[in-house]
Amino acid sequence: MPDDTHVYIVDDDEAVRDSLSVLLEACAYKVRAFGVAQEFLDAAPTLPPGCLVADIRMPEMDGLELQRRLGERSLSFPTIVITGHGDVPLAVRAMKAGALDFIEKPFSSKAILESVAAALSRMQAAGERDPVALAAAAKLDLLSAREREVLEGLLSGLPNKSIAYDLAISPRTVEIHRARVMDKMGARSLSELIRLALAAGVPVK
Repeated sequence: MPDDTHVYIVDDDEAVRDSLSVLLEACAYKVRAFGVAQEFLDAAPTLPPGCLVADIRMPEMDGLELQRRLGERSLSFPTIVITGHGDVPLAVRAMKAGALDFIEKPFSSKAILESVAAALSRMQAAGERDPVALAAAAKLDLLSAREREVLEGLLSGLPNKSIAYDLAISPRTVEIHRARVMDKMGARSLSELIRLALAAGVPVK
């Protein structure tokens, strides 16, 4: 592993900061943790390039606001958003703001490590055509017109019943299409599906 693999944790929960720090340091990452988003924002201009793991719900400044302010200052940190209160609209907002992944608490060690490794790989490959976006676009092309409609409903945060009503089909039919969309996109979770869809350029209302 390169010696410049820095990971920055921003979470107001000390237990989460400590557990993530121990996990990542055990895998030879250089970790620095912050309990307040403003502290990271103040330090960011002088920090070595690295991956940011930020809680989305924090007092004073949440993860979405932190993303926005980093962008305003042209500070680029591949970001993984973690939350204990995940929902689809929040995931879409985070990913539209530039987050690479969205992981709900309680999360597994494997999920965090895979996401951090992917974020750092994306950072190191900056300037090249994004292979994740290319792969996601190819998978998107496999969807039928109806499956695309169901996907767009999911991205809008609609439950199956609402999608069914809008498309004049049964909720069971929506469930079948949803399963096919997940399978064709190679998504193991709804948050991963959102990430892939946004990477592929699916417009979100």
